[in-house]
Order: sequence, then C-alpha cells, then structure tokens
Amino acid sequence: MTDMSTAGARIAGLLHERHDEIVRQWADAVTYAAKGRLTVAEVQSQVSEMYGALAKLVDSGSRDLQVPEAAELRAVLAELSRSRARRGFSPSETSIAVLALKDAVQSQVDTSDAGLLASFLWFSRLVDEFALFTFETYSRAREELIVEQGEQMMELSTPVIKLWDGVVGVPLVGTLDSARAQVVMEKLLQTLVDTGSAYAIIDITGVPAVDTQVAQHVLKTVMAARLMGAECVISGIRPQIAQTVVSLGIEFGDIVTKASLADALVHTLRRSGIELVRRAQRGEA
Repeated sequence: MTDMSTAGARIAGLLHERHDEIVRQWADAVTYAAKGRLTVAEVQSQVSEMYGALAKLVDSGSRDLQVPEAAELRAVLAELSRSRARRGFSPSETSIAVLALKDAVQSQVDTSDAGLLASFLWFSRLVDEFALFTFETYSRAREELIVEQGEQMMELSTPVIKLWDGVVGVPLVGTLDSARAQVVMEKLLQTLVDTGSAYAIIDITGVPAVDTQVAQHVLKTVMAARLMGAECVISGIRPQIAQTVVSLGIEFGDIVTKASLADALVHTLRRSGIELVRRAQRGEA
C-alpha cells in the first residue's frame, strides 16, 4: 500500500513537471462543459487558481481538507461553487469543473510505473473529495440564492408608492399569505414614517380572491397603520369580491372601502381638504 506522503510526493512531482500540459487539458475540458457560458480567460483564471491551491495541499501529502494547507483551496472551491450557482450552472456541471482534473492528470501518468499508478489512485480519491466539497458548497449557495430571490420577489410584488402629498398606496397583486402580509405591513408602516403620510390606500384589484385569511391580513395591516395615526382605505372591491365578503360574513367595520383606486384617491384627497374640479372641455360653454 502506498504511503500517503510518498503518494503525495510522486503526484506533486508530476503536477510541477507537467504543469502546463495538465492545466491546458483541464481548462479545455472545463471550457467545453461550460458550453459557452464562460470565456476562455475566465476558465484559465479559475483553473490556474485551483491548480496552485491544489499543489500546496498535495505537497503536504494530506487528503484532509480541514488542514491549514487546504485553507486556500477551500476558499477557491467555495468561490467557484457560489459563482457557478449564481450563474445558473447545474450541480453536475459545477462538479465536472473539478473532476475533469483527473482525466488531465491521468493522461500524463506513465502506465508502466506501478508506483505512480498507485499514487494516482490516491490523488483520484483526493479530487473526489474536492468535488464533494464543491457539490455541498454549491447546494448551500443555491439554497441561499433561492431564499434571497424569494425575498426580492416578495419585495417587488409589494410596492408602497406615494400617490399624493400625504397619501401612499399599496397595490396588491396575487395571493396574500402570512409571509407576504408581514412584508406589506412592515413596508407600509416604514413608508408612513418616512413620508409622514396620513392616508394609505390598500388596493386589492390584483388579488384574485378574498377569503377569510386574506381579509384578516388586510385588517391587521389597517389596524397597524391606524396605530401609526394613518387612515386606511381599501379599494378594488369588485362585485365578485363583494359577494364573497358578504357570503363569508367578513366585517370591515368602519374601514372605508371603494370600488376603484381612483375613487379611493378622490376620497383621501377630499379628507385632506383638497377639492378636485373638472375642467370644462373645449367647445363647452
């Protein structure tokens, strides 16, 4: 059985001696697997960085990714995984970027040298561990990215906009669940503080259906705004929604409701002391 330090020394010697050829073959394989999503320069930079960090660990004769000599390699592999996750590469495509090194090194191994072949097997298991580390890091990065994108989508789907001096609007589109309702409430309250607005219009025109749960979320948001000293108006009460609200026995109490956002805006402007006057069209006396 080949001693780990001996195996590391044999492979280290090969890596240094055949550096240019191994890096070239490795980069070619990674470039092909990237299918045009990475430039040749990007691949060359990534491969060269990984190769340099790898050589340091192989020189130590260790296969443990937790030893100090592996710190740089861990950092390089982690950055590779995060970068590939952000750019939409699959887990297998990310792992191939590491596993392709085995073929590049194997092509330089003298098959008549039994000791070197045994060293290559040691090195092959080492690369497998690199690939596993890369896969695990990719999975974590992908999960974080999905959560981050979900939060961004929720932010984008719950805008709070200034409609007039002292009047802000919250146009809701899609299903309103507990998590999104919390975001709506937080954004509305913060906007009320930032703008000093006294009125808020919650428009549910884009909400496909209103059930008891949706109504409760809207009412909680209205009550929270009231605690901040702002009056809320609910707009977008279409005939179908009105029938559903009545059939479910949902009570909005003294909350003002309007059929459209325009009606709600007119109401809040009048409450603010602003009277709207329609101009006479051309041709009218």
